[in-house]
Amino acid sequence: MDERQTTGRTADQTDALIALLDIGDTMSGASELRARSYELLGVASGAAVVDVGCGPGRAVAEMTERGARAVGVDVDERMVAAAGERWPAADFRVANAYALPFADGELRGYRAEKVYHVLDDPARAIGEARRVLASGGRIVLIGQDWDTFVIDAADAALTRAIVHARADLVRAPRVVRRSRELLLDAGFTDVTVEVRTGVFTDATMLPVLADLAEGARSSGAISGAQAEAWLSEQRERGRRGRLFLALPMFVTAATRR
Repeated sequence: MDERQTTGRTADQTDALIALLDIGDTMSGASELRARSYELLGVASGAAVVDVGCGPGRAVAEMTERGARAVGVDVDERMVAAAGERWPAADFRVANAYALPFADGELRGYRAEKVYHVLDDPARAIGEARRVLASGGRIVLIGQDWDTFVIDAADAALTRAIVHARADLVRAPRVVRRSRELLLDAGFTDVTVEVRTGVFTDATMLPVLADLAEGARSSGAISGAQAEAWLSEQRERGRRGRLFLALPMFVTAATRR
């Protein structure tokens, strides 16, 4: 399915994604990561900024509270509706990363979190970011490398199979490794890369682990019995406070020349 036209999601799938994003927004370190992204953007009172792939809208609301003229855009109409219901004072619009509803050079900041891995053409999206940013404007991209879930489990080989099979279902699972190069190719300067790693040891992240196991099962990489046995172990680890999941999040920032 082409991300430029539609998400291809059902309403239930969007609702499930919202639930996962809510977990991500409230997990340990997430608030600090968002705050760091606003710092790198240079969010200032009255500055026009966009959050691309805004999801349920928390970042847009927080930047608005900081005085920015923040707009959240998302290709999913249901997602935009949910964001508007949660944050009625903020500005949300339906649009995709390749055709943003802004004039050339209109914005001072461009932010995208956990978005570029679903795009079929990340370079094109960065080109659109360059179009809407004014000279000196800032771009911040936040994302994970889908091969770098670090999970403790009894069966290391099965765990590797699950992580890599789930990664292979993603359009651009390793785009964070390319983000610096993509920005340089597009003419951005002052490119920096930071990493913040969350470590989770309780049952909070079980829905994420369940998504990994189901993705691997649905792709045929592992059997249903293997998925259930692996997830049962993780549930027990979560119950006993012995779960271990480390998830690096990469933050790439740059300035439009």
